Amino acid sequence: MTDLPDSEVAFAGVVGQAELIRSGQLSARELTEHALRRIERLNPTLNAFTRVLADEAIAEATRLDERQASGDAVGLLHGVPIAIKDENDVAGTPTTYGGAAVTRIANSDSEVVRRLRDAGAVIIGKTTMPEFGIWPFTETAAHGYTRNPWNTTVSTGGSSGGTAAAVASGMVAAGIGGDGGGSIRLPSAFCGLFGLKAQRGRVSTAPNGNLWRSLGTLGPLTRSVEDSALVYDAIIGTTPVDDYRAEPLGARFTEGVVSPLHPLRIAVSTRCPVRGVTPAPEVVAGVRAVAEMLSALGHHVDEHDPRYPDATASFLPQVLGGVRDEALRVDRPDLLEKRTRALSSIGRIASPRRVGRAAYRRGQRIAHTVNQVFDTYDIVLMPTTPALPRRIGQLEGTGLLSAVRKALPIAAYCSIWNVCGNPAAAVPAGFSTDGLPLSVQLVSRPNGELTILSLAHQLEGRIGWTNSRPPQA
Repeated sequence: MTDLPDSEVAFAGVVGQAELIRSGQLSARELTEHALRRIERLNPTLNAFTRVLADEAIAEATRLDERQASGDAVGLLHGVPIAIKDENDVAGTPTTYGGAAVTRIANSDSEVVRRLRDAGAVIIGKTTMPEFGIWPFTETAAHGYTRNPWNTTVSTGGSSGGTAAAVASGMVAAGIGGDGGGSIRLPSAFCGLFGLKAQRGRVSTAPNGNLWRSLGTLGPLTRSVEDSALVYDAIIGTTPVDDYRAEPLGARFTEGVVSPLHPLRIAVSTRCPVRGVTPAPEVVAGVRAVAEMLSALGHHVDEHDPRYPDATASFLPQVLGGVRDEALRVDRPDLLEKRTRALSSIGRIASPRRVGRAAYRRGQRIAHTVNQVFDTYDIVLMPTTPALPRRIGQLEGTGLLSAVRKALPIAAYCSIWNVCGNPAAAVPAGFSTDGLPLSVQLVSRPNGELTILSLAHQLEGRIGWTNSRPPQA
């Protein structure tokens, strides 16, 4: 194995790890064994993985090394270990949705996992999530708390909290998450990561036609913008099964990262789309600091609040319907958490398919209003979440209503963009006075992922967040 220090390999990122393998400095098997050692050391504290596929990953990495040695072409992610949020099928394992109610083994990979394997990725394990991804806190009766690598007394957020903990701590360079109301962006914000929610319909949700009706998308959490773009290039695309399809972009995401960036018109807004939610002073200060950076970089920055209609009547029925859809897939409904059973029952009554379709149409009307901001501006800069990471145990002893009251404000800046379908990204923005990650959100017009990637990459060069390492690493 290379003489590179452990941390240098762990934090080389997707791009760096792939290059180490292509150059012969590491084999895929050596990198996979390295990742497994880190998981063995860190996972007992952080609880990022519910299932580690050690034997399968070693076998896959060995096959990839043999292919490379024989002169076969290698994929974009050749030999790079990737973690998978446990709402995606991985052949030979149950898809638990974070709980204990699924014991049935998946017969085949989901489309996203299939595309990752085609690109040469090594699937190393399934990550923790709140049951069905309902809550912005990764805490479950089945698997306990997932802890933040920056401070193990606080939450990783959710619902892709296990993926975030695995990436932030350097167990893996990238992991797949899902975002139905902020579930890529919120854990990215809490754990100091870059997390892009792509345009609705950019990435397949097959074998399921959708993820939480029109709200959900799948995508990676990574430390760097370039890493995220590379993983997206490997997984972008839909199938006939998918209910939604995004407009083709005509360029790869990695091309967007490095493309020249002309001065952009940027609206800065800290007003929350949800009434009654006020951002913490440090969150506002983080947004202001990034706005000043963008102005210094030559962009045209103005204070401007988009017009936000109340999106509850679009968002809530689709969440309820989505939870109901997933509850129907389990084989042990008696093992669902009580809160999940309650939401599923409400979804059965309040959000049949026709109600879900009406909620989607209402969301399209909301999107038309909100997107008027992009008649004037290229990007909206806003908070990702109104608060710093919460202490773990947020769901302990809570019923459905109290859990909802805790959860809704956390996602208040994110969920509107799930209703509208626009691309939106959590971007690291330094640290609070207590050493916890700060984050801002960049939002673009529909199909504007390339603009977000290019601007986020510019900010990465200025802020240098990829150089930071959490205490648990």
